[in-house]
Amino acid sequence: MVARRAPRVITRDTERLLDLLNALGSTTFRQLLWQKSNALDLTYAQSQVLFHVSAQPGCHMGDVAKTFAVTLPAVTHIVDRLEQKDLMQRADDPADRRAYVLELTRRGAEIAAELQAVRMRGLERVVARLSPTQRQHVIEGLEALVDAAQAKPRSRR
Repeated sequence: MVARRAPRVITRDTERLLDLLNALGSTTFRQLLWQKSNALDLTYAQSQVLFHVSAQPGCHMGDVAKTFAVTLPAVTHIVDRLEQKDLMQRADDPADRRAYVLELTRRGAEIAAELQAVRMRGLERVVARLSPTQRQHVIEGLEALVDAAQAKPRSRR
């Protein structure tokens, strides 16, 4: 069976998209978030778990692992560190005595809100430079990209 090559236009589009995503990842507003996280002695992964638990209080570690496509031991390690920093706690799951739910401590909630405000201010400065039409196009394009990334691959016959 001979493997088919993707049309060259898709490869060029993919390369351009990857370049754009990398450029976006290194913009000033991302750097401000990293600096703030670093000042709080938080890794990028720890800040992302804080954001997730802030948005999904009472979630399980397995939910976090699934969301970020990482192993349960990796999440356990991150949660252990966040607990040591008094930012998160495991609580008994009232529905399942064998499981725990994740909750932010008061300090964890304050830090998550502070980091979210940094993200929002930075992104708002960028978005303000776009016209309403450009903003809508960006939103629609990113929604399509996320939908495509989350879609199950079609089986080949």
